[in-house]
Amino acid sequence: MDVFGLLGNPVGHSLSPPMHEAAYDELGVDARYVTFEPDPDDLGRAIEGASALGIAGLNVTIPFKEDALAHVDPDDLAARIGAVNTIDFSAAGPDDPPAGYNTDAAGVRRSFAHHDVTLAGRDAVVVGAGGAARATAFALADAGASVHVANRTVERAERLVADVGGGTSGGLDSLEARVRDADVLVNATSVGMEEDRSPVPAEALHADLAVLDAVYRPLDTRLLREARERGATTIDGAWMLLYQGVEAFERWTGRDAPVDAMNEALRARL
Repeated sequence: MDVFGLLGNPVGHSLSPPMHEAAYDELGVDARYVTFEPDPDDLGRAIEGASALGIAGLNVTIPFKEDALAHVDPDDLAARIGAVNTIDFSAAGPDDPPAGYNTDAAGVRRSFAHHDVTLAGRDAVVVGAGGAARATAFALADAGASVHVANRTVERAERLVADVGGGTSGGLDSLEARVRDADVLVNATSVGMEEDRSPVPAEALHADLAVLDAVYRPLDTRLLREARERGATTIDGAWMLLYQGVEAFERWTGRDAPVDAMNEALRARL
């Protein structure tokens, strides 16, 4: 039996176990998905221990995504983003670090693809400059979109655009004008999670816009409701969560993920 798992602290709230277990059940894969909650100072030892125990793969979540880079052999995308959320031990030799990936970017890209939204040649706006925003900006830029990053701290937005290798940046006061002319909008902040607020002025939303909100609790945020009222294509945060897990499953197993079964298991717990 293969064992996969999640490294984080805390991890009790995670929806990854039921999502991955549903995939194993659907395909008859002899595997289990478990959670690990090491002390924040013990990440390196936790990864080494997982390798010694024969664990096949790990997801990585807060607060370990950036620190995990030092303990894996990251692929080009993970290195550019500066964070790892998926570790694969299968190809590593006894003295080699495991492979590290960032499937959050694939979660963004595949969420738009599922909703028939083309990214190449589109003007995209990303709200935020944290971890989710970094994965989002790289995903959009690599797919051929032009990216504008808006963040409360303008310097962080500028750094992200520089890391991506092009685009524009500004403060939150740049949002209204940018969104009016945009094709794609992603909220990569936590605004809308704890209270019924939107990071984007409703007047800027329009019918030619595709809106992804990374917040998945609640699923139907104020941003999505206001965008839908104006005829926009709306994508809730559970799609991004789903497809980053789908990407990890496919990397670990080499099999097409049972997306419908994983989606059903995920949404049953939201």
